Amino acid sequence: MSLALLASYYEMFNAGDWDGMAALLTDDVLHEPSQGAPRQGREQFRAFLDHMNRCYRETVHDPVFMASEDGSRGAAEFDLSGTYLSTDGDLPPASGQGYCLRVGTFFAFRDGRIARVSNHYNLNDWLAQIGG
Repeated sequence: MSLALLASYYEMFNAGDWDGMAALLTDDVLHEPSQGAPRQGREQFRAFLDHMNRCYRETVHDPVFMASEDGSRGAAEFDLSGTYLSTDGDLPPASGQGYCLRVGTFFAFRDGRIARVSNHYNLNDWLAQIGG
């Protein structure tokens, strides 16, 4: 179940189906981004997705999924290709720069849903790729 849940999550990500992604989360999901403060709750996660959709267009490639034997935790490793569409806060100006990152994400599962999403990537690599 956990591996199928992760596959669905990333299929929806690639399709831009933010409502579908949010439906896979617990109401109190904990989102721990690679940079920035953690946020709690499905609505805050959904707001994050809306923000990311304004600033970036991204696609996951070649994901590999792993899950603990008891199904309580999982992970995904993948390549993420993207385009920086609109300047994000105090980050360097956006001008349609392309990038590709290796990303690792850790998950916790509860009651058949995703209860935690912890993303990790190399910010300095991203900055170098966009000319920051």
